[in-house]
Amino acid sequence: MDVFTDFTRRLAEAVRELSDAGVLPQGLETDRITVEPPRDPSHGDLATNAALVLGKPAGLKPRELAEKLASRLGKTADVAEVSVAGPGFVNLRLSDAYWRRQLRSILENGEGFARSTIGQGRKVNVEYVSANPTGPMHVGHCRGAVFGDALAGLLEYAGFEVAREYYVNDAGVQVDVLARSAHLRYREALGEEIAEIPEGLYPGDYLVPVGRALAAEHGESLLDVPEAEWLPIVRARAIGMMMDMIRQDLASLAIEHEVFFSEASLKGPPDRIAETIEYLRSRGLIYEGRLPPPKGQLPEDWEDREQTLFRATQFGDDVDRPLMKSDGSYTYFASDIAYHRDKFERGYGEMIDVLGADHGGYVKRMQAAVAAVSGGEAHLDCRLCQLVRLFRGGQPVKMSKRAGEFVTLREVVEEVGRDVVRFMMLTRKNDAPLDFDFEKVTEQSKDNPVFYVQYAHARAHSVFRNAAEVFPEVTFPLSEAADLDLLEDPAELALIRQISTFPRTIEQAALAHEPHRVAFYLYDLASSFHGLWNRGKDLPQLRFINPEDRALSLARLALVQSVASTVSAGLRVLGVEPVTEMR
Repeated sequence: MDVFTDFTRRLAEAVRELSDAGVLPQGLETDRITVEPPRDPSHGDLATNAALVLGKPAGLKPRELAEKLASRLGKTADVAEVSVAGPGFVNLRLSDAYWRRQLRSILENGEGFARSTIGQGRKVNVEYVSANPTGPMHVGHCRGAVFGDALAGLLEYAGFEVAREYYVNDAGVQVDVLARSAHLRYREALGEEIAEIPEGLYPGDYLVPVGRALAAEHGESLLDVPEAEWLPIVRARAIGMMMDMIRQDLASLAIEHEVFFSEASLKGPPDRIAETIEYLRSRGLIYEGRLPPPKGQLPEDWEDREQTLFRATQFGDDVDRPLMKSDGSYTYFASDIAYHRDKFERGYGEMIDVLGADHGGYVKRMQAAVAAVSGGEAHLDCRLCQLVRLFRGGQPVKMSKRAGEFVTLREVVEEVGRDVVRFMMLTRKNDAPLDFDFEKVTEQSKDNPVFYVQYAHARAHSVFRNAAEVFPEVTFPLSEAADLDLLEDPAELALIRQISTFPRTIEQAALAHEPHRVAFYLYDLASSFHGLWNRGKDLPQLRFINPEDRALSLARLALVQSVASTVSAGLRVLGVEPVTEMR
């Protein structure tokens, strides 16, 4: 059981017992009580705000209530020491026997010991990547792809039902530019000499295969016809091949989406965008009006005209938003509203959009839209991923020849490996810039987080291999119960306490939508494990394997096994494959 959940329950029981004894009034609500690690580890293992939360409704000063709670908790099994600090915090130090029982539970449950039911099977839609299908994935897409996929895995581990979704932007100006670029390559495939790619078209040679495919399928039939005839044919073929390329790029990171939703499908039939606008109009959320000019310098395309507007300010946005362009076509925002309404109608009351850093202005308007189309029943969380800067030995990496304008995701993965890329993309919070140095991410040192964590897992399995030579009858995972009471060293018990916080890390990371917390936890756990291993080098009595003391060796091997299963579980949550040997 999660330590913090366990003692939150015990604390609520203590409050009820004090109420039954007449010490506290009946009916005190304990839902807001929290149990967490104290800020200063020297204060104990757990701290609770119970007295601060319950003092006023109990009619007592928080410090006075804290003393009463401390007296009661001091009689609770597994509590070795209780103290009151500050305005009324109660600190608990738990018995060594309790932590050894925790270790036993961890060993019995293996990699699943931190799985949570906090999600209660609620449906969550995680939309991530959603790059325009106009070329290969670049390293800027990489971070959002890894973040979204790791978040989806984390939410599943925490008990949510997750859908991984990709929104295909296959309607709009950018795909017409793609089609014109592909048509140029088609002409090239038929023997026409193509000099410099005209400005405004996509220059990368990744469109050469599209041109060849079009030439093979259509011969010269698309040469001497108006653009209006060849454009839809070329566009469909180019989008299809680009999406195949994007799927392959994502597969190199072990990323698969269950749903690929086409923007073009919203235009029907039936026209879901028109339906959504009429739905909002029926609720009084659409009107014809004029917007004030934006602050600062006016953009060149600014038009002071009457427009069809969504009352976004009614739901917390800064301004109302236009839904129709001057030519009568829909704005991108109108399509996005219809798309998120479709998500809600598919049963997703919780939605997460993983976006690039340049989409900061998009957040309020989409949250307003989701509130409007769901009648306030759905919630949208937009997670912005900052840029990734590529370096090699401290020097900026030049652009890709193949892509023409950027470094591709595939090039990065092929050079350093999938697992390195995935883990490194999670070593910073998503909204903080990230520097990725090809040399640093492959060096074998403590300064390289992915190496340091993987090395902890590999080192644990090296210990198992060595133990099998000393105790050939022992199999791993351990097939016999170890006497965990033999684990008495403070560093060993501290490691057990650290492992025991993993379920809390999972739940907090899932609720905050922050998978980087798991990566940080794994690095800290690896550091503690490496530190304990190094102590054994200097103090032989602390080594994991002692040929003269089989029972103590088994107890320590059980501790090593719990480290290995925790690291393995955490890496798998992040989509990283744990290794048993470093090469």
